[in-house]
Amino acid sequence: MYSEYVKNFERAIELLATWTDKSPPFQEVITRIQSSEASASLTLQHHMLEPVQRIPRYELLLKEYVQKLPGQAPDLADAQKALDMIFSAAQHSNAAITEMERLQELWDVYQRLGLEDDIVDPSNTLLREGPVLKISFRRSGPMERYLFLFNNMLLYCVPRVIQVGAHFQVRTRIDVAGMKVRELTDAEFPHSFLVSGKQRTLELRARSQEEMISWLQACQAAIDQIEKRNETFKAAVQSPEGDPQEQELQSMELGLRAPQWVRDKMVTMCMRCQEPFNALTRRRHHCRACGYVVCARCSDYRAELKYDANRPNRVCLDCYTFLTGNVLPEEKEDKRRGILEKGAVAGSEQSLICSFLQLLGDKWGKSGPRGWCVIPRDDPLVLYVYAAPQDMRAHTSIPLLGYQVTTGPQADPRVFQLQQSGQLYTFKAESEELKGRWVKAMERAASGWIPGGPNDKDLSD
Repeated sequence: MYSEYVKNFERAIELLATWTDKSPPFQEVITRIQSSEASASLTLQHHMLEPVQRIPRYELLLKEYVQKLPGQAPDLADAQKALDMIFSAAQHSNAAITEMERLQELWDVYQRLGLEDDIVDPSNTLLREGPVLKISFRRSGPMERYLFLFNNMLLYCVPRVIQVGAHFQVRTRIDVAGMKVRELTDAEFPHSFLVSGKQRTLELRARSQEEMISWLQACQAAIDQIEKRNETFKAAVQSPEGDPQEQELQSMELGLRAPQWVRDKMVTMCMRCQEPFNALTRRRHHCRACGYVVCARCSDYRAELKYDANRPNRVCLDCYTFLTGNVLPEEKEDKRRGILEKGAVAGSEQSLICSFLQLLGDKWGKSGPRGWCVIPRDDPLVLYVYAAPQDMRAHTSIPLLGYQVTTGPQADPRVFQLQQSGQLYTFKAESEELKGRWVKAMERAASGWIPGGPNDKDLSD
């Protein structure tokens, strides 16, 4: 009964203040009672507070009483028993107050979310909330979003423009069970992290490194708690981050969880057939199973995906074959790889040096585009120039053997050139330090140097 009184105390005080302001007759009755001799000239709020303070006062009194009793006092055992009972009552009331505050906070959150039926659950616990930026696969800039992390789900929300009633619209609910989080190393979007769930995979950006770490820790704590509760249903083995088995694990999970989509601007050609994209006849599409950017011809297949309630989704031919087991009879045999068909991603992971370089001069056109340049370990005498890091086919290749590497004629110290028999290529690095590494790598290749010695140094980023 004491706990119920304590839980309702704040609400009772608010109710008293509200009706004292609203109703003059009620205020008159209260004033008359408070001025009576029985009230001892104290306010009603003061009398209402007395029961709340009684248990803490008993506890303080009994603690002091037990401390001052002699060791052989006949009352010591009963006094200690009474103190234990009062302490238990105080703990119970504190727990009741904490639970009431949790439910009130939860109710406020549900009201901001519009009281959607599939979200409201009094057994939930709000772990963290806050704004984040969503890294878009199609737009150049990130978009404002808001996250609510509960013990069993992550709500990905969009702030409403007109905040009448609900303040947020829930775009996606991701179950914590089966969710994975990790930091992303992206120079263009610092403080970014990946949330991969069964329903959807999101690339998000925090406002600072500390905020990103806080989100990762909160999400991981929720995941660990769920896994601890469902220990008997956990997967037998989980590969650590960066493990070589990660690609195999992703294949095993194909269709079971939403993939991480490759961003549109990271590729200029289909990641399956290597044909270049354009705005009219070959547009970009995403495979809903693996997340690759592919053309319409390579993604003209549909397969049921478990993470999307077994609904048919657009997938590429490779994923269609893997998910359905069907091999199309009209499928052509793979054509021989051309000299430019060396994937930029593979080159980056196994390269002597790779980075973006600005391409200057008439050779590349007047616009001076930026190219992803790679000298692969397995082809150390050739420079491959790609339009984007994820491309599967190079825009051009330059055999470096016999070329001279010189400083460019321009005043910019970041410019350098390749020159041989009337051929001239001009490049511009993002820094003088990066230029120095490129010059050293190209001079090695031009002299016919091939890596493999014990004193070889890696020049890659």
